[in-house]
Amino acid sequence: MENTTERALNLKNTGKRRGVLLVLSSPSGAGKSTLSRLLLEDGHLGLSVSVTTRERRPSEVNGVHYHFITRKEFEQKRDNDELIEWAEVHGHYYGTLRETIETALASGRDMLFDIDYQGARQLQEKMPDDVVSVFILPPSMKELKSRLNRRAEDSQDVINLRLHNARGEIEHFKSYDYVIINQDLEQSFALIKAIHLAEAIKRRRCLYIDSFVKSLLDEKIE
Repeated sequence: MENTTERALNLKNTGKRRGVLLVLSSPSGAGKSTLSRLLLEDGHLGLSVSVTTRERRPSEVNGVHYHFITRKEFEQKRDNDELIEWAEVHGHYYGTLRETIETALASGRDMLFDIDYQGARQLQEKMPDDVVSVFILPPSMKELKSRLNRRAEDSQDVINLRLHNARGEIEHFKSYDYVIINQDLEQSFALIKAIHLAEAIKRRRCLYIDSFVKSLLDEKIE
């Protein structure tokens, strides 16, 4: 399956295919981060590392999970139009560097975005032909609360805030191309992989197709 996927995505000739921006969004605790990690480990997507003003968690590495910067630095980048999308979530700024994304798309690399609905909306507005969006839902609000508590990385006040905000975030599911209820992690992972493969090989992204078809039509059969 891996070799088939590599051939389908033209990974050895990425310049012949325009990249895709795969956006995953969900309320905190629905499984987005775990699914993102599995997708990255699968090897066919690069992570779009966001810049953020929030404090780094003990399990996070600067430059790997996020670029952690000050609020002043973030506002400078925003005002200089260096961010292709940005949002304020739970009192902190998050954003994506424009240069990183434009370079990736032109070189045929597929990028994964782990962002909220505000950032997803901006990407959809600015790059509608490049974005494929997936919203991850929890199987229940009770399970969402349980997952947040099991994560044990946030205070109870922060958990309560995330649960409160989750309902508002979930209401934006209709603005996404695909919606997955993450009850079974393995199944959710398989669905997202299928979505990525199908979207990545759409005709408009395969820049080599026109010349290939022309060569077929010009080919002389002896």
